[in-house]
Amino acid sequence: MKKSFAGIQMVALLFAGICTGHASQAMADEYIIDGGHSSVLFRVMHKKTAPFYGRFNEISGKFSIEDDPTKSSFDVSIKTDSIDSNNKKRDGHLKSPDFFNAREFPTLTFKSTKVEKGKDGGLKVTGDLNCHGVTKSITIDVEITGSNDGPRGSTKGIETMFMIKRSEFGVSYGLEGGMLGNDVKIIVALEGGKEG
Repeated sequence: MKKSFAGIQMVALLFAGICTGHASQAMADEYIIDGGHSSVLFRVMHKKTAPFYGRFNEISGKFSIEDDPTKSSFDVSIKTDSIDSNNKKRDGHLKSPDFFNAREFPTLTFKSTKVEKGKDGGLKVTGDLNCHGVTKSITIDVEITGSNDGPRGSTKGIETMFMIKRSEFGVSYGLEGGMLGNDVKIIVALEGGKEG
């Protein structure tokens, strides 16, 4: 009788472990990026005079925010053809080989390789940024801006601001003579959703 009871306990524990494992996977905080409520902006100096802003309009991917920051991840893709500088002629130039070469390099991507606990409840994220066919590892600070649980599912927001030198990604047009600066500020604000 004791052996039988012990056997039942073992089966119960095994079943509980399997269920817990499935629950842990199901509770993973993975969010699909909502491109309609996300923004990617860039800022560059024009003629050493004033900062100029532009944006990309097509953003996709996913990110996960876990209780253990090291298990969090980010995978973001941006269509270079969606660049928007509020001027169609200039947009055409920005899509040309002088700048993003959208035909040859249709996407900008960022994929995290390491995530750590950051300051003020945020995350310190290291990942590979691919732009213009060049991939470089960068580290950025990511702020978790908010979350919401509604009838249509859960949403979470994040934001980051960081600087890159465009010449390091093979985009040097306009540097000579100072027409356009080399330092580019990138501002990324993402809203992601998951079915609740």
